[in-house]
Amino acid sequence: MDGSVHHDITVGTKRGSDQLFSSVSNGPYIMSTTANGNDSKKFKGDIRGPSVPSRVIHIRKLPNDITETEVISLGLPFGDVTNLLMLKAKNQAFLEMNSEEAAQSMVSYYSTVMPIIRHHPVYVQFSNHKELKTDNSPNQERAQAALRALSTSHVDTTVPAPSTVLRVVVENLVYPVTLDALCQIFSKFGTVLRIIVFTKNSQFQALLQYPDGASAQAAKLSLDGQNIYNGCCTLRISFSKLTSLNVKYNNEKSRDFTRPDLPTGDNQPAMEHPAMATAFTPGIISAAPYAGAAHAFPPAFTIQPTVSSPYPGLTVPALPGTLASLSLPGATRLGFAPIPAGHCVLLVSNLNPERVAPHCLFILFGVYGDVMRVKILFNKKENALVQMSDSTQAQLAMSHLNGQRLHGKPLRITLSKHTSVQLPREGHEDQGLTKDYSNSPLHRFKKPGSKNYSNIFPPSATLHLSNIPPSVVEDDLKMLFSSSGAIVKAFKFFQKDHKMALIQMGSVEEAIESLIEFHNHDLGENHHLRVSFSKSSI
Repeated sequence: MDGSVHHDITVGTKRGSDQLFSSVSNGPYIMSTTANGNDSKKFKGDIRGPSVPSRVIHIRKLPNDITETEVISLGLPFGDVTNLLMLKAKNQAFLEMNSEEAAQSMVSYYSTVMPIIRHHPVYVQFSNHKELKTDNSPNQERAQAALRALSTSHVDTTVPAPSTVLRVVVENLVYPVTLDALCQIFSKFGTVLRIIVFTKNSQFQALLQYPDGASAQAAKLSLDGQNIYNGCCTLRISFSKLTSLNVKYNNEKSRDFTRPDLPTGDNQPAMEHPAMATAFTPGIISAAPYAGAAHAFPPAFTIQPTVSSPYPGLTVPALPGTLASLSLPGATRLGFAPIPAGHCVLLVSNLNPERVAPHCLFILFGVYGDVMRVKILFNKKENALVQMSDSTQAQLAMSHLNGQRLHGKPLRITLSKHTSVQLPREGHEDQGLTKDYSNSPLHRFKKPGSKNYSNIFPPSATLHLSNIPPSVVEDDLKMLFSSSGAIVKAFKFFQKDHKMALIQMGSVEEAIESLIEFHNHDLGENHHLRVSFSKSSI
């Protein structure tokens, strides 16, 4: 089964119910679907009007790359799904529910609240058929595997879950995953009480506590192995040995939703991300998690939390197919809607006015996207505006750099109300505080599909160096990076390629300042050093 999650829906003109069966006579028959990658399927049932209730649901206008998981997720909030037929070539599917009552609830609900996936409607109605009969073909086995993995009958509510606390490891972390994103994903299965995120063994991890074991069990069953983004950021979920989490601070690293009065912590990054403010609005601890944060996290399906659920504490459709998507190029994702499209200007505050120049911010923010313009404010030089090339890159920069220390002060980064940075009018000199970098040769992400997209990592004490000429040796680079007063703790050339190396600085702050100073440094022989943050340590 495909672990990634897709949410696009193809919209077309409405056709009659079960039109694909129009050439089939009454009575038992075999419907061959081999032309679209599925195998034969037997149906037994009388042909009736689609308004007559049936356990079998006909779903139309599905996307070409729809997965079994997503189709099943439409039915799960109403009861167990007992069978599935995918007709991918026709953008349709048939779902068999465990009872006519469950099917009736599903059709009735979706007739008043049409499921919307990425702004497009999906059509749900009764099928002409009373039941689906399954053969043992390979493609049908995949559908059955999806049913076994996702059916609520496999959550044995009589056996208590080992713990209410889940341990979550995010593998293949190509794009940033925030505490808020995880809350949004996991709150589909019950109220998230507490969450802590951290990095261990170079892996992004989280501990997350539910009020009951059933919610934890349901979340683990449905989300384990799923990708947050297409092809990356894979969730690996296990039960923790901990029975409860003790959270001291409410910030980007930890959150106790039962204690909104907790401090942000000494020297902890302040909660300036717009999504974080919504996390403490009324309704956060309620039957509908994130009810108070609906404007920050619009769900992909426009479903109100009124559906009865087979899982205790689960009030909205339970699977990744129901989660919101975010338009990062080439990446479909579960989770959260961040910066609105078109908003790509960041307000950076708490800068050290004695040390910061536009070029410094251009290099640093350029690790996470192509910086178009930088303006240090004339009357408040501890503040600057940084314009990225798009809202996705602005999100990447904000989520990675907010709270990081630069020249002794933690950066504060929020979304600016400005949609672009204005250049000074001709003849109006602003002491070089505004710079246009739109034609800079140093942009890392100009080429579509650049490999730099897969090498985006949070700031770390270890830097990745590349484009090193053959004549430059270890001592040269150690001397260069210590020339600014920083401490070089370790150095290692790549075994197979001496054009690349890792260098470990005394702290993350020293690494940030070294990257700013030495990225694009001329090493001679027409080689300019390339510096980025490394996911590895030496």
